[in-house]
Amino acid sequence: AVEKTDANTAMIFVPARFAADSIIEAADAGIPTIVAITEGIPAHDELRVYTHLKRSPGVRLIGPNCPGVLSPGKANVGIIPADFFKEGNVGVVSRSGTLTYQIGNELAQSGFGNSSIVGIGGDPVPGSSFVDILQLFEDDPETELIVMAGEIGGSSEEEAAEYIAEHISKPVVAYIAGFTAPPGKTMGHAGAIVSGTSGTAQAKADALEARNVRVGRTPTEVAEIAVSTLSA
Repeated sequence: AVEKTDANTAMIFVPARFAADSIIEAADAGIPTIVAITEGIPAHDELRVYTHLKRSPGVRLIGPNCPGVLSPGKANVGIIPADFFKEGNVGVVSRSGTLTYQIGNELAQSGFGNSSIVGIGGDPVPGSSFVDILQLFEDDPETELIVMAGEIGGSSEEEAAEYIAEHISKPVVAYIAGFTAPPGKTMGHAGAIVSGTSGTAQAKADALEARNVRVGRTPTEVAEIAVSTLSA
């Protein structure tokens, strides 16, 4: 397909037990952007993919277990409902699909749109991290403000907070899902589990706010902060 059509994007929907091989096949074919929608891929397979892609420069994996990527009015790779969004200057990166839809819809109702929406997925071994996508939005001339929607579990939001302080000049607004989540309980996504005080919503919010990132407590508040920032 690459030889005949110069394909530059692959979308993975195959069942979980075959998904890793499909991702690796696409990478070996030289496809630079791979979006894996499939959920339930075994963690061992995700690690195998992660290791393989480290040896595949120029290949970016979005997902797995993600809604995909949408640039309103331009392209939709995945299952993001385009009707919720409009073209604009707010970039969104999120571990949660449905929260992304709500934030985008709130922005649209306020008269603001999105440059691109990237769902990185909620699995423990994502192909792309918050840091990866934050840098893409920093380099994107069509993006003036970035919204990141995180959730409990792992340390990706804390790592993003440190990166924002050092490398991101554009304003960032954040939302963290899971403030009321019971400790030690997995909440929907495989990566959304809290161990002790590590990975809690409060710890993530504190890390972001310490780097001057405003954190909304609801998707509606996130949209309100974004709108007020852009309107200032």
